Amino acid sequence: MLLLVLAGVLVLAVGGCACVVRAARGGPRRVRGVAKAIPPAGELLRSGRSDNRTGSGDD
Repeated sequence: MLLLVLAGVLVLAVGGCACVVRAARGGPRRVRGVAKAIPPAGELLRSGRSDNRTGSGDD
C-alpha cells in the first residue's frame, strides 16, 4: 500500500515537472494553467508543514 502511495507521488512530481517544461516552451493552454497552479500549491503545502513544526516547539 505504501509503495503505491509513493509511486503515485512520484508520478505527480514527474508530471508536474513535465508540465512546467512544456509551459516554458509555449505548450497548450491547459498545460500553462497547470504550471501556474504548481508553485502556489507547493507554498501552501510548505506553510502547512512549517506551522505544525512551530506549534509543537513551544512545549
